[in-house]
Amino acid sequence: MTRPGSGASAVRRALRRAARPDKIAILSSFFKTGPGEYGAGDRFLGVPVPTQRRIARDHRAMSLDAVVDLLRGPIHEERLTALLILLEKFKIGSPAERSALHRFYVRHLHRVNNWDLVDCSAATLVGEALEGKSHALLDRLARSGNLWDRRVAMIATHYFTKKGDPKPALRLARRLLSDPHDLMHKAVGWMLREVGKRCGEAFLTTFLDRHGAAMPRTALRYAIERFPFHRRRFYLRGGRRG
Repeated sequence: MTRPGSGASAVRRALRRAARPDKIAILSSFFKTGPGEYGAGDRFLGVPVPTQRRIARDHRAMSLDAVVDLLRGPIHEERLTALLILLEKFKIGSPAERSALHRFYVRHLHRVNNWDLVDCSAATLVGEALEGKSHALLDRLARSGNLWDRRVAMIATHYFTKKGDPKPALRLARRLLSDPHDLMHKAVGWMLREVGKRCGEAFLTTFLDRHGAAMPRTALRYAIERFPFHRRRFYLRGGRRG
């Protein structure tokens, strides 16, 4: 049963009590909210993420209608806290409830519209939710003209990588290698680095030997971050084994 006062208005009040106005300018610059930038128009309160996680735990019983209300809001922390509430619900949900949360998330994906919103939610609400099911959604999102949809697809593969399966990440990395956006270069490189870390370095080096010379430099630098200096230099100079 939903607790009294646990709706969207209660979350908004909690967020405003925790606001740090001195952080707003820093966050607005960091998340590129200027005209023409990827986060244009986004507004901040300056609430630290650990505080948002606590608020989400306190309000995890709130209705999905209230979550929608938060997702529609213009304030960045409202949308992030809404996603953290979904994650709290997913943790304790039955298989049927988790499937419903996944569908809800996909229906409202247009409000998951900055990289931190994607990165906190996609691996669970898409990746984990698709375990044992078709990955057609990942391919559809990877083909999207929307930057955040494509990033959701790439970051969702982190769930499978953490379970020891590198195939989804490697497959989408190949598809997204030519993506024009720097935030996708970072996402691809990060997920490739995670493949090397969690599934075995041989998977990463095989990928780099085939595709490293054609990778955007940002993606390549992220992918090889854990390598010793001489191996980073080898790949940055266009090297390939064999």
